[in-house]
Amino acid sequence: MLVINTASGRLSFSSHRAAVPAGRDDRGCAVKRELRVVNRTFILLVLAGFCVTHASRLAAQPWFDGKDENKAKDDRGAKDDGAAAPKDGSSANNNNAPAATPTKDDSNAAKDATASKDAASANGENKAKGDVRRDTPGLVLKPGQTMHMDVDLALVNVTVTDPYNRLVTGLDTDNFRVFEDNVEQELVTFSAEDVPISIGVIFDFSGSMANKVSKAREAAIQFFKTANPQDEFFLVSFNERAELTSSFTNSIEDLQSRMMLTVPKGRTALLDAIYLGLSQMRGARNAKRALLILSDGGDNHSRYSENDIKRLVKEADTQLYAVGIFDPLGYRNRTPEELNGPSLLGEVTEMTGGRVFAVERLEELPDIATKIGMELRNQYVIGYRPSNKTHDARWRKVKVKLRAPKGLPPLSVYAKTGYYAPSH
Repeated sequence: MLVINTASGRLSFSSHRAAVPAGRDDRGCAVKRELRVVNRTFILLVLAGFCVTHASRLAAQPWFDGKDENKAKDDRGAKDDGAAAPKDGSSANNNNAPAATPTKDDSNAAKDATASKDAASANGENKAKGDVRRDTPGLVLKPGQTMHMDVDLALVNVTVTDPYNRLVTGLDTDNFRVFEDNVEQELVTFSAEDVPISIGVIFDFSGSMANKVSKAREAAIQFFKTANPQDEFFLVSFNERAELTSSFTNSIEDLQSRMMLTVPKGRTALLDAIYLGLSQMRGARNAKRALLILSDGGDNHSRYSENDIKRLVKEADTQLYAVGIFDPLGYRNRTPEELNGPSLLGEVTEMTGGRVFAVERLEELPDIATKIGMELRNQYVIGYRPSNKTHDARWRKVKVKLRAPKGLPPLSVYAKTGYYAPSH
């Protein structure tokens, strides 16, 4: 050991420990050791803070949108600046500058912050795995884009009339019962509101309509007058071939002018015209859809058969109405198809919940057309979830029965006879 006398006292030097002022025993060494422990603790805290910050970045990246990411970058920059400051402090301490020693409260705060970040990260992971209903961002639809949803809800349009063929309104849910394949269903929705309709007019311009076409045009115009501003119409005219005279439009004037330009002639392709009308209806924008057929009911020139049309009518969610301008039975001496015209129109309209209105006098045409327009706007819409959940693409028979209020005469109910179940 080497001892040196100085003006301020004696210093002892040893090869095993640092120099200690004489008379202070080993406390100097204790102070040095405490400073080294503090420095190590401080460095460990800085490294722990850096690791936590880095882990928070990784955990937070998938959940941020553009704005949150920018905010996160700002927050991370602030944290990095805060982490750099203690390192500078450590450097200053090595140059004998006073160093800030972390207190017990600061250590607890750092632990609490770390625990909070870990808990937030865990909550984010749990929501990502189990919660897809509240935290999942909504689907943004672009203009013109449609969204398809698979919802097992059957809707039935229902018309109720009295013995004088007058519409009956004011009924409620308790007055109706719906059966599917003879099993009663629970009604979940009910409405009697006038909603926008997409309507196609199927106009017969065959030669057999030559003496009837003037009143038929007038009837169509009266029907258009019952329209609402949100309704849309298209026009299919036919003789020996069916053609789309006007696609969907809100301009009744345009439809009228197009009807005036057509001259009756040729044979009758009624079934082809119904097929074209149902095909055109696939582009309708309104949920409620209907076809109005103005014809004398005969067909003698169609490519499609009755079975083809009946199948298509079952598949299409469209009501069919017809104004039958029939000749007296004694004058129906043409083809068997023309003789069976009235019964054909009756079958295809009844399975959709519509009806055929037979005209005995041409003067009645405008009033009947107006009546059909009013009927379409005074229907009940009943909704139920089928108890048969099987998606087998089979035909389901539907029957609507009425619990008539007391005091009313016998009432008639018109509704579609069934529908095809979804295939998947």
